[in-house]
Parts: sequence; structure tokens; C-alpha cells
Amino acid sequence: MTITLPPELEKQITPQEAALHLAIGLFADDKVTLGQAASIAGISQPALLQELGKRRIPVYYGVEELEQDIATVEKDIWQQAGR
Repeated sequence: MTITLPPELEKQITPQEAALHLAIGLFADDKVTLGQAASIAGISQPALLQELGKRRIPVYYGVEELEQDIATVEKDIWQQAGR
């Protein structure tokens, strides 16, 4: 997906900042999980949590997010064990 910004906005923010804003917006609108938003922004989950805190955006951590995070951790453990 390619997003075109107005030229004056492109001069004001970096692609990384744009990705962070997109990720935060999607997360705040319950379109993506915390992990997905961190991936979109290209930062770690703790770093994203810090950014959300700066903006006073509440974090709801539901069962679905927990299950996805557990699956991700298990996948990472199996990949590391297979090396």
C-alpha cells in the first residue's frame, strides 16, 4: 500500500513518523492489536506503549490480544529452538 501525502505535510514529517501516526490511529480505532500496531510503526511494543502514554491513549488488553501475543512468543521460541 502506498499513501500519498500533500507535499507540505511530507516536508513536516518523516516516513517513520507517518507510520507511527497510522499505527496509533489504527490501534485507537480497534482495527489492530498492540503487536500489529508496533509492527506497522516499526518499533517495539514497549516503545509503542510509551508513545500511547504520551498521547494519553488508553490501552485495552483483551483476551484476543493475549492469545495472539502468546502465539507469537511460542512461535519465536520454536524458531529459536530450531536454529
